[in-house]
Amino acid sequence: MAKLPVLRIGKHTPRYPVIQGGMGVKISGFRLAGAVAASGGVGTIASVGLACDHPLFDGNNYFDINEIAVSEAVKASRTAAPDGVLAMNCMAVLTDYDRQVRSACVSGVDIIVSGAGLPMKLPEYARDFPDVALVPIVSSVKAADLIVRKWGKLYGRLPDAIIVETPLYAGGHLGATKMEHVTDPAFALENVVPDLVKYIEDTVKADIPVIAAGGIWDREDMDMIFSLGARGVQMGTRFVCTEECDAGARFKQAYIDAIADDVEVIMSPVGIPGRALKNPFIKKYIEGDVESKPCMAACLSHCKYLENGTTFCIAQALVDAYLGDWETGLFFVGSNVVKCKKLDTVAGIFRELVGN
Repeated sequence: MAKLPVLRIGKHTPRYPVIQGGMGVKISGFRLAGAVAASGGVGTIASVGLACDHPLFDGNNYFDINEIAVSEAVKASRTAAPDGVLAMNCMAVLTDYDRQVRSACVSGVDIIVSGAGLPMKLPEYARDFPDVALVPIVSSVKAADLIVRKWGKLYGRLPDAIIVETPLYAGGHLGATKMEHVTDPAFALENVVPDLVKYIEDTVKADIPVIAAGGIWDREDMDMIFSLGARGVQMGTRFVCTEECDAGARFKQAYIDAIADDVEVIMSPVGIPGRALKNPFIKKYIEGDVESKPCMAACLSHCKYLENGTTFCIAQALVDAYLGDWETGLFFVGSNVVKCKKLDTVAGIFRELVGN
């Protein structure tokens, strides 16, 4: 195996250059993040919807309880990995984005990863926590440039790393704003990663590592990405079918059973494409006959269901998937879901990836 690059994100250096992707609702919770961090990667908790089954959530206090749940998740992961590197994935499109970022920072998270929109105000929300690294997710050099310029002008700081995610293979929300971008080879990692590395070296002139995401499964994929200049990889789907993943047995079985024809790209209520399993709920949605449960909490700053009653409440659908309801849940996946054949362990995945 080729030698692995060293991935330094701000003041934090994981043993291995592997970030576990943030997957909501509660698919990548404190158990998975703690296990990944303990194994030497960056364990990531997805902040969205953590309140959904919290004992203090009464249906009306979502934002307050989600802030508490974010803090509890960070502390629980830290117990499992006292010396590990922990990240919180906070989507920029969330109504309580600022509260989730601050709660994660106060609770001792090492890194904030932020996508699903351009996280232009992230440095403002994390300004009192200089040791917390800030990592935006982009799909193009253009998006990275917008963030670099805005952060530099308003806050006098740069990203500590940049994750570039390809919509061709990634899971969940794909970062692309238009459906035609999903299959556009211009967004392939083979094209964007070298261009982004060059942009950082020639224009930004700073030591900002590029981390690649989308369609990465094994060490061969990692070595290919590293040959393009990336210093880290982010993997989500690969970690779902593990004993430690916070998802329930039915969610994991849906991944194991999936074939290529089961994977569908839909237009999410957020207004951007997303990749999901074509279960009964998604089939009805595609046919224009979907029924939605009532809005859970007005959790998104941009939501077609909240604005005009079209599409569906994505929070409720993701909660149903987390709870294992195949009929009404939204099961987000990456294209590599077809490679999920059995349950594994986080330690077993790292042994395969890094040779230990």
